[in-house]
Amino acid sequence: MKRIYLITGANGHLGRAIVKQLVSTGAQVRGLVLPNDDVSMLAETGIELVRGNVCDISSLEPLFVGLEGYEPAVIHTAAIIDISSKASPLAREVNVEGTKNMVALALKYKAHRFIHVSSVHAIPEAAGHRLIKETKCFSPDYVEGGYAKTKAEASQYVMEQVETANLPAIILHPSGIAGPMDLGTNNIVCAIGSYLKGHIPFCPHGGYNIVDVRDVAAMCIAAVDKGRIGETYILSGKHYEFAEIFSITREISPKKQIKCLTIPMWIARLAAPMLERAALLKKKLPLITRYSLKALSSNDNFSHEKASKELGFWPRDIYETLQDTIAWLSRTQKRAAKSR
Repeated sequence: MKRIYLITGANGHLGRAIVKQLVSTGAQVRGLVLPNDDVSMLAETGIELVRGNVCDISSLEPLFVGLEGYEPAVIHTAAIIDISSKASPLAREVNVEGTKNMVALALKYKAHRFIHVSSVHAIPEAAGHRLIKETKCFSPDYVEGGYAKTKAEASQYVMEQVETANLPAIILHPSGIAGPMDLGTNNIVCAIGSYLKGHIPFCPHGGYNIVDVRDVAAMCIAAVDKGRIGETYILSGKHYEFAEIFSITREISPKKQIKCLTIPMWIARLAAPMLERAALLKKKLPLITRYSLKALSSNDNFSHEKASKELGFWPRDIYETLQDTIAWLSRTQKRAAKSR
């Protein structure tokens, strides 16, 4: 039976990476995009686009109809990544209720696989620096922060549907995603872009576990055939201090004169509320919030051993990720300048 991939969040950072890899293999792809999305990048791929919203189940029906004789593999990436101190009601609506809508239709139309892209934030943090491995038990009560709670709630719902409704689901937990093809929604990529423009004179002490968007995309695809139903897989890279990321960025970039002072975490915590409010007033992504600072000082010692053994996951070197991200940001900047 011929397979078709149904990608939610197809116009997002991860969604575009998945679409690009699938199209390169000649796979048939149908992507869900928001009604008002600029889909010029996706249009070039030639995939079938469906405009809808995961919060409106009736708008999702066209994603599934007319697939008689096909084997539908759903890759559910649509989500709102919210690092603000308190996740917005919309974040819960998309991340939890949107997932429930997709699960309902995956069951109704008998999807071959349902790949749910969750987050390492859905996994309870281990004390100290102990290794964090996969779990099958999730709860908003086990994690801190609004975004983490939405991802934990959605993950638990998916696991329950595996048990009670035979949903053929597999859950993936990426760490902090970075890499090219972002259109201004990825906090890490935005931070790198701001740093290159000289807009980040200081950064807090701390860092996070970072993985390349292309490696996560490859595992979303691989999980369809290699993942085991009802299993969860961590897709993590390595821990990098933000000062280290900016140092490598400076090394790769021709703008080697850019400097960034590392400040103690307590100073960053004092400044965070003001910086968060200022970003919201300017309608920009906040780069420093009380929640993001908590993440920067949390235990991010994640194990991807299971994903390596079962899915063939081997994250690439951060230098390649940053080099390609910088090149992408440069091309994006040039395109924007020409369109003015």
